[in-house]
Amino acid sequence: MTFQAFDAYVDAHAPAILDRLAAFCRISSVSAENGPAMGQAAEFVTGLCREIGVHTELSPQPGGPPIIVGKAGAGPRCLMIYNHYDVQPPDPLDEWRSPPFDPQIRDGKMFARGVADNKGDLIARLTAIQAYQETIGPLPVRLLYVIEGEEEVGSMHLFKFSRRHEGLLRTADGCLWEYGYKNPDGNPVVNLGVKGILSVELWVRTADSDAHSSNGGIYPNAAWRLIEALNTLRSPDGRLLVDGFMDHVKPPSESVVDLVDRLPFNEAKILQAQGLKHGFLAGLTGSALLRRLYLEPSCTINGIVSGYTGEGAKTVIPAEAMAKLDFRLVPDLTPDLALKLVSEHLARRGYHDVEVIDAEDGLLPWRTDPNAAISRAIQSALAEVNSHAPVVNPSPAGSGPMYELCGLHGIPVAATGAAWYNSRIHAPNENIRVADFLDNIKVVGRLFQRFAEMPNEEVAP
Repeated sequence: MTFQAFDAYVDAHAPAILDRLAAFCRISSVSAENGPAMGQAAEFVTGLCREIGVHTELSPQPGGPPIIVGKAGAGPRCLMIYNHYDVQPPDPLDEWRSPPFDPQIRDGKMFARGVADNKGDLIARLTAIQAYQETIGPLPVRLLYVIEGEEEVGSMHLFKFSRRHEGLLRTADGCLWEYGYKNPDGNPVVNLGVKGILSVELWVRTADSDAHSSNGGIYPNAAWRLIEALNTLRSPDGRLLVDGFMDHVKPPSESVVDLVDRLPFNEAKILQAQGLKHGFLAGLTGSALLRRLYLEPSCTINGIVSGYTGEGAKTVIPAEAMAKLDFRLVPDLTPDLALKLVSEHLARRGYHDVEVIDAEDGLLPWRTDPNAAISRAIQSALAEVNSHAPVVNPSPAGSGPMYELCGLHGIPVAATGAAWYNSRIHAPNENIRVADFLDNIKVVGRLFQRFAEMPNEEVAP
């Protein structure tokens, strides 16, 4: 089948498609704020789905934005698509070159909060549905579209939704996940999994109130106490020291390790793009760097608050200190197990005064077999559109509700999308390249056909 008419449609309608994306990005759907914009975003997506012929239903979530369920097409196979319409807060605002919710195109890129994560991919996929139907005909697969509004705050309601709709979700033969990017060498990356995540807060209180720092030699200091506790969790070179943590890591298969070792990873370009003047942590490079990034758990301090941090000096001994951390998890580390190990580790070292609080619902890790039908179909579609060959990452470093929506039901998952390695996701000046965005529409259109054509024996149960 030729996609000449499909591609011509995308190119001819590019200005209108970009206007559609810009209109979506103007909605400040920051899920952390849970304001009126969340409802506006859900309404925008629902209206667009219905406009292009996707039957939609809203699944209300108590205390949160609705989950949108869309259905379209016909055929023996069902392709699930997962996206989200919420975005991260735009802070720090003074680092944006243009307002985060006023999309602008500069140097061939569109800049806006959420344009890469995840509104660009959502619009690209809906546009692909429209373009396919208008240029080729009825969709050759049954589409099951799940779009939530809480991905950026932990997908609190998605797991319950998944359990309630088990019968519906189990009809899916594969899932196109929410994100994807091109690496520094221009290769589109196919991601086949996610790490899990546990977010915690550590709290220490050493006195009823702050005290004069002249007593620093004899009074306990909450900030020091917290720092000392934190130092037991991770070594300076990034290795986790939590008792028993590494004992629960399931060794990856040889095929997964081989794929990771062969991943293109332009260290020089990434160091330059991120401004990492002193190299990667502990001087990691080559396969050791890749295995640390993709196959090992990590512990990150997201922020610390204690004492006085204003202008000038204030000579006090802080009575309270708090740190936010996240642990990225790999099979077989679950959030509940990780929380238990961290709490027991600190208590075993005498830090009974350090309170460990589970900050939000954690997410489990999930990996898909590289030979799954959805993986093969995406690679085929990418190869037809891009001049650079796709590469397969069996175990990306990020997290998301992949297990909660798909892994629970045994649904194979693969991801590709419109971002690039310097899309600055979650950071100021988030962006996508316009050419990548339009190409991604063409990839998704081909994916519908390639997935439908997969031989029966290659479709995962």
